[in-house]
Amino acid sequence: MTLGGMFRNAAAIYLHLVGSLQRKKAGASLTRYLHQTLTMPKQLQARRLDGIDKNLWIEFVKLANENDAVNLGQGFPDFPPPDFAVEAFRDAVSGNFMLNQYTMAFGHPPLTKVLASFFGKLLGQEIDPLKNVLVTVGAYGALFTAFQALVDEGDEVIIIEPFFDCYEPMTLMAGGRPVFVSLRPSPTKDQELDCSSNWQLDPTELASKFTSRTKALILNTPNNPLGKVFSKAELELVASLCQQHDVVCITDEVYQWLVYDGYQHISIASLPGMWERTLTIGSAGKTFSVTGWKVGWVLGPDSLMKHLRTVHQNSIYHCPTQTQAAVAQSFQREQLHFGQPSSYFVQFPQAIQRKRDHMVRSLQSVGLRPVISKGSYFLIADISDYKSKMPDLPGAVDEPYDRRFVKWMIKNKGLVAIPFSSFCSQPHQKHFDHYLRFCFVKDDSTLQAMDEKLQAWKDELGA
Repeated sequence: MTLGGMFRNAAAIYLHLVGSLQRKKAGASLTRYLHQTLTMPKQLQARRLDGIDKNLWIEFVKLANENDAVNLGQGFPDFPPPDFAVEAFRDAVSGNFMLNQYTMAFGHPPLTKVLASFFGKLLGQEIDPLKNVLVTVGAYGALFTAFQALVDEGDEVIIIEPFFDCYEPMTLMAGGRPVFVSLRPSPTKDQELDCSSNWQLDPTELASKFTSRTKALILNTPNNPLGKVFSKAELELVASLCQQHDVVCITDEVYQWLVYDGYQHISIASLPGMWERTLTIGSAGKTFSVTGWKVGWVLGPDSLMKHLRTVHQNSIYHCPTQTQAAVAQSFQREQLHFGQPSSYFVQFPQAIQRKRDHMVRSLQSVGLRPVISKGSYFLIADISDYKSKMPDLPGAVDEPYDRRFVKWMIKNKGLVAIPFSSFCSQPHQKHFDHYLRFCFVKDDSTLQAMDEKLQAWKDELGA
């Protein structure tokens, strides 16, 4: 703008203000009026936060604490980690004093090396610890970094529902547009319990979700909240569509060691042509039952990883050294025992499967119908009978039934679960509001407390 133009604009503003002032009642202060006119209200929060401020965990944890209920909602073990993990952490905090200082920004070298070695064999890849591994603040941090690095304004991200609840807000915060495709249950025979493997994608529907704007697809196997372990055939379908449409696959595999009934976890990155377009995310918290350590990682090709490193170095930059050292030592131990009866990755799922079976039997005693989980910490249970018998539970008019039921159950039965519809997109919540998610990775004392609550519930039903 020229100097003359600046003066003309200033003069126009002055005349406008003076004219407005003359129309105001006498005695108004010119200074006050100028201040009021020129001081415009600002929106404090960034627009990318619009619509994502609500968090179901805060709401239901608060309700659980207020009612002294048995918490089967949150996904964390309430029993000690394995002894070797505790010992590794003790060594990290009491041994080499330099572990109190910074380590390499993209991962503590002993950890990146063992992750590269361990998962390289599983994925059939030569993994470079410097180029193909990034250590993050939990799997949550890995997901956030991936979204920020790869999803741009207007990009579409395909999300398979039910989905872990952070996928949608992370897509939105990156400027992307979530595109949902649902797993749906196949019919079962009367009195036969449903199974998570019966929930399937419609291949035609899935293919229809891919467009020229599709940037990424989010895969979660084993799935939270359903407990579905995707089969090789299902993964091959996803892989072929990603390759056909040049789409990145972000695969959340934090529960890969927790599979039951002889099922096998398969990483989609191990399929032909998928390593080059896949980010594989893992979690020490779920691997070694140490969710508070907050150590996660991403594995992938350098062509993708270099962009994640850019986000990481300009945000988190560095993860705690001591927990990384402890995770590295734990993996080194597991490498020596891998595939043997002494392996933690063999023993732990066997123990957890017994807890799953315990919960399945117990929930049926009060008319809940569990869907048999084949993986993860979780199973869901069908509450359709209660929805037909008790349709008018208190709550907002548009509040999904399962949310109202959970609140009723916490207050009246002393049990906490998470409403299944919270893991579904808004338009589809009404189709899935007759399920609850329960966590069975709990101490025997917690499961015993659950049994006592369910027995009291059963007694009331029989009264």
